Amino acid sequence: MEESLRQQILSAFPRSPVDIRTYSPMAFAFLGDAVYSLIIRTMVVSKGNRQAEKLHNETSLLVRAQTQAAIGESIQDLLTEEERSIYKRGKNANTAHHTRSASYEDYQKATGLESLCGYLYLLDRTDRMLDLLREGMDRTGVLKR
Repeated sequence: MEESLRQQILSAFPRSPVDIRTYSPMAFAFLGDAVYSLIIRTMVVSKGNRQAEKLHNETSLLVRAQTQAAIGESIQDLLTEEERSIYKRGKNANTAHHTRSASYEDYQKATGLESLCGYLYLLDRTDRMLDLLREGMDRTGVLKR
């Protein structure tokens, strides 16, 4: 059986074991932001080769806080109790700033989704994360824009 990408990355660097329960929601969001962005970029590029500017513009629409907030809100009924707890912890985390292009509420919801993505990634539950994101994008219609 092929080792997951996450396991390959983590095994490449020696580290001491860390209890994931000790991670802050902002640590999950920090990682989740990168994971979410990579998923979106992969999705956009997989639609076909285009100019970098067009790839960037399409990606920007999907990674902005308003879109992430809508996706996060749309999947609430699908989350397990554990996942909902992680989302809420991320959403309610005391963030020092937020982007000017989004409301504070959207920024908080986006942080919740990023926290959930980071958490699921660290637990090697990428299939679950992809299923949730796919359903959220479908429910919000962001893929049809």
